Amino acid sequence: MAHTHHHPDSLPVADTPTQIDPVCGMTVPADNPRSAEFDGKNYMFCSDGCLTKFKSDPAGVLAKRAQKEADKGTSCCGGGAAVHQIGEQPPASSCCGGHSSSSANDTPADPTAIYTCPMHPEIEQVGPGDCPICGMDLEPKFVDMADHGDDDQYADMKRRFWVGVALSVPLLVIAMGPMVGLRVADWMNNSVFGWLQLALATPVVFWCGWPLLVRGAKSFRSWNLNMFSLIAVGTLAAYLFSLVVVLLPGVIPEAFYENGVAPLYFEAAAVIITLVLLGQVLELRARQQTGGAIRELMQLAPETATRISDEGEEEVSLDAVHKGDRLRVRPGEKVPVDGKVLSGSSSVDESMLTGEPIPVQKVEGDEVTGGTLNQTGALVMEAIGVGGDTVLNRIVQMVADAQRSRAPIQKLVDVVARYFVPAVIVCSIAAFIGWAVFGPEPQLAHAFVAAVAVLIIACPCALGLATPMSVMVGVGRGAKEGVLIKNAEVLEVMEKVDTIVVDKTGTLTQGRPEVTAVETFGDWNESDVLTLAAAVEAQSEHPLAQAVVRRAKADGLQTVEATDFDSITGGGVRARVYDHDVLIGKADMLDEQGVANVDDGRSKAGSHQSEGATVVFVSIDNQLAAIMAITDPIKESTPAALKTLHELGLKVIMLTGDAEPTARAVAGKLGIDEFHAGVSPEAKHDFVRKLKNNGKTVAMCGDGINDAPALAESNVGIAMGTGTGVAIESAGVTLVGGDLRGVAAAGNLSRKTMSNIRQNLFFAFIYNALGVPVAAGLLYPIFGVLLSPMIAAAAMSLSSVSVIANALRLRAAKLT
Repeated sequence: MAHTHHHPDSLPVADTPTQIDPVCGMTVPADNPRSAEFDGKNYMFCSDGCLTKFKSDPAGVLAKRAQKEADKGTSCCGGGAAVHQIGEQPPASSCCGGHSSSSANDTPADPTAIYTCPMHPEIEQVGPGDCPICGMDLEPKFVDMADHGDDDQYADMKRRFWVGVALSVPLLVIAMGPMVGLRVADWMNNSVFGWLQLALATPVVFWCGWPLLVRGAKSFRSWNLNMFSLIAVGTLAAYLFSLVVVLLPGVIPEAFYENGVAPLYFEAAAVIITLVLLGQVLELRARQQTGGAIRELMQLAPETATRISDEGEEEVSLDAVHKGDRLRVRPGEKVPVDGKVLSGSSSVDESMLTGEPIPVQKVEGDEVTGGTLNQTGALVMEAIGVGGDTVLNRIVQMVADAQRSRAPIQKLVDVVARYFVPAVIVCSIAAFIGWAVFGPEPQLAHAFVAAVAVLIIACPCALGLATPMSVMVGVGRGAKEGVLIKNAEVLEVMEKVDTIVVDKTGTLTQGRPEVTAVETFGDWNESDVLTLAAAVEAQSEHPLAQAVVRRAKADGLQTVEATDFDSITGGGVRARVYDHDVLIGKADMLDEQGVANVDDGRSKAGSHQSEGATVVFVSIDNQLAAIMAITDPIKESTPAALKTLHELGLKVIMLTGDAEPTARAVAGKLGIDEFHAGVSPEAKHDFVRKLKNNGKTVAMCGDGINDAPALAESNVGIAMGTGTGVAIESAGVTLVGGDLRGVAAAGNLSRKTMSNIRQNLFFAFIYNALGVPVAAGLLYPIFGVLLSPMIAAAAMSLSSVSVIANALRLRAAKLT
């Protein structure tokens, strides 16, 4: 069932009460099952580890938390994992460098902005920081139209990486040179040799790798173990062992010695950090690329607008435009915000919204949308939707929300990851013990290398990236095709859809009916009937009513006023025009109202209905005066779209409120599998529910308020972007262009994205399943191969790169 889309200006997290975990500072829902009572107050916890720690010394934990807050005054994301509740005073001071994005950000972030984790969207806080679960940098939850993405964070990580490369390469040459005949140590003694390696490795580990180490430390403090836990343990173990060798060589057991000398692993620690940074740089770059769709959408809006005031005209930034402002839009300029035309006329290119290349004529009273292109004339408009209220901004936010959302398949990954890191640590300890007891000389040296290699190669970064990367790229790809996915769950469910239910008007057809024939009875002529009927229908918003009004205008007929207008239950309207009682509606309704000669109209209506026309009956003074055949032309793209849906193996069912002959004609012409006519909004909803109860996975496609209940009831609701806001809010997929081809694109997108996710998960799982045993030394008895920690780090980074590269393939996927 589709979820209600939150408006970008709202704060959804405020709807759910939250508390701060007193142990780690993480924000947790108030209905969290992990809780404990102390001194008459109930406390909530993010994990079993925090709960256990609190129960062991509640008074001490609370005192320590209070002291931290008192010492800091404000929270520092580098020191603790403090995550603030919505509504708390945000930190006033700058961060101490605990996460990489802030250390490089010359322009302070909005201190009141809500930040969230791209892998764990349930993590939210005021201001930047890093995720207490996976350690990733948080990113803004709501898209700023002036946002430049992850540029600062990317630049900082890239700078750390290149410094790491500059120091690690000479370190690698010094340490590994003897393997290729380059004996740097021949012209220096072992002490100088060790101190030189220490000097090169220390900046790499403790400056370049500082964000990684901080995340690792936080993971142990909150007991949310992740890839950074393994990186921190592995690199620090290698570095600290080597540090002891340099400073206190006498304490190292001879079982560690190689060729009579205690080994150094500075180069392993430095190269591991540098390779992990390379993975982070590639990941951030890929995340920037996945945001390409959002940036393209943002660029549709102009940067400035021309505001008209009593003092004259002035050019102002878009942020300075307020609701009610009068704006001038010259030919060739983009419409700055959503609004209404006050004066002037022009043709406006709305292809960025509708996909239709033909410009739309705009005159006084018409609505215009921000980002569309004014072509021929000058317009003066009133700003109605500004900032987050514009259609363009809502589309941007919908795409951003969807890219951060989680597919249900991610739950499997979370369960695996929860147990994976502790299991790897156990494997590492087991590998150390096994090599120390049964390995060849030097036993402890081999044991140490195997243990560190296991920790490094098992880093589950590829596992964590597998689903979010595919979702981000897939949603962005859909947005470029005008297919807006509300969240990742929709993508997963859409793949399983086997039945498509479509409305006729506005979905299969253009939604702009035309009066194609008028047949009169008695002494009435066509012009008089149209004049009276148009006067009545002018007071109705129904598409068929508007078709009558348009026909009267097209024929140049006089506009007259109707009085005593009344809408009749059962499908009709009544009013008085020129002292005539005019009644318009279905034949059965006219029968119920006692109108004479209705059967005469029925006999002639059949031929029109067989051609797919809707027939409206007009009674004047209780006598049938005319029937009007109204046809809603089928969209040119509909036949091809239906063909694609059938090729995907989907059954297409049409539900319409039209009469049975009209529905049958349209269904026959388009080759629709099943149709139902005369269906009310309630019946549409019930029909969708019945299909679901029969085991079908249903996608409902519609564009009107009457479709909203069925859209909400379906497994996946698909709304035409040209339809009503209610329909769009009820749907999980919005087709910006209002084109049925988008349904086929959504079907293809879901299948390709879910296939991509499964490929990524396979890469990640198979990599870890094979990598850990190899690192532990499984191949040593057979081939004499023991994996170096550096090779393990390179393989770990390569697994992440393979997942990222596979996800990016979706950018070129063909959807229609």
